[in-house]
Amino acid sequence: MQPHLAGMYRFAFRLTGQRDDAEDLVQDVLTKLFPKADDLLAVDQPGPWLNRVLYRHFIDLTRKRARRADRPVSSIMADDVGQNFLDGLVDSTNEPDRQLGREQLRRAVGHALQSLPPDQRTLLLMHDVDGWRQEDIAEVLNVAVGTVKSRLHRCRAGLKQTLGEELEPFLARLRLDD
Repeated sequence: MQPHLAGMYRFAFRLTGQRDDAEDLVQDVLTKLFPKADDLLAVDQPGPWLNRVLYRHFIDLTRKRARRADRPVSSIMADDVGQNFLDGLVDSTNEPDRQLGREQLRRAVGHALQSLPPDQRTLLLMHDVDGWRQEDIAEVLNVAVGTVKSRLHRCRAGLKQTLGEELEPFLARLRLDD
């Protein structure tokens, strides 16, 4: 399982949005699978299989938390999923106008990602940021590849609409400057 730990952690982080929760989720799954370590050798593609187990465990935990507390599942998810990725982007120039534009764009993309439901945000980040193949996502989520494609299309359309609304004042100002 060692070669798959980094990928499991990234996936868990995308699901939970918090470092500690992602580590706990991976640890829970590994602890659960440890007694069955010999059976794991028979799995053909352990990466997608481990992520499927991780995803199902996450769903189980989310449902348990939702039953315990009377609050929506979206409130269980962290508000800053995707923010660490956006914060990690390095600014290559020091020009103030470019820095301001990048900061506005970063905020707009972060807000647009936050406006997506957690499942759509996770799907989009898995495919477009982490580079997961649609077939692997379909296997992990236990849905058809066509379903993954249509969900990705809806995610991107929602992101595009939100970004358009968010960036319209900024783009209008740029048009006036030109």
